[in-house]
Amino acid sequence: MALLWGLAVLSLLPLLDAQNPLCANLTAVPITNATLDLISGKWYYIGSAFRNPQYNESARSIQAAFFFFDPKPAEDKINLREYQTIGNQCIYNDSSLKVHRENGSLSKHEMGREHVADLLLTKVPKTFMLINSLHDKNNVGLSFYADKAEVTPEQMKEFHDAIECTGIHKSEITYTDEKKACGPKKTKKKKKKKFAITELMSWLHFFFFFLRYM
Repeated sequence: MALLWGLAVLSLLPLLDAQNPLCANLTAVPITNATLDLISGKWYYIGSAFRNPQYNESARSIQAAFFFFDPKPAEDKINLREYQTIGNQCIYNDSSLKVHRENGSLSKHEMGREHVADLLLTKVPKTFMLINSLHDKNNVGLSFYADKAEVTPEQMKEFHDAIECTGIHKSEITYTDEKKACGPKKTKKKKKKKFAITELMSWLHFFFFFLRYM
């Protein structure tokens, strides 16, 4: 969510209004080593919106979060290190995500379940999104990540446009507060059951949300 985590864009056309050119322009691409390189490094969890009650509750508990992606192309996985602020406490977690190249998705096994999210590349540089349950209007969710804690108006607009394409209203979005972000020196090991979060994005989760539950 948490945490988590864009490599690939799954086509949103089955859910989108054909009259909306912003939605129709989204196309699916496979995950390659080059796209893994694009998402390598440090990312900030900016915001998300989920229809799934569990994911929504987890996302709202995350006050701030950032994480590090360390792709391992030969193993089709991404090592993940994440720092989240939950209940004014700094929580650290390290884990790994499985890369599904053909499907353009990432997954994580946690709490006896496989959590999956589709990775969405954005037109605006240095951001990506994670889409959960895209074809299920009652559980669909979208989380947004950027390489900086503060995003530009253009980057935020692309997130809002994508939210509307999934049928979620902007009023349902939960945003993080960068002022509450914590760092490595202030963290303590996360208690998995107490702070279990998604897809997170989010893994965030970090993933956050998705990252944590992919």
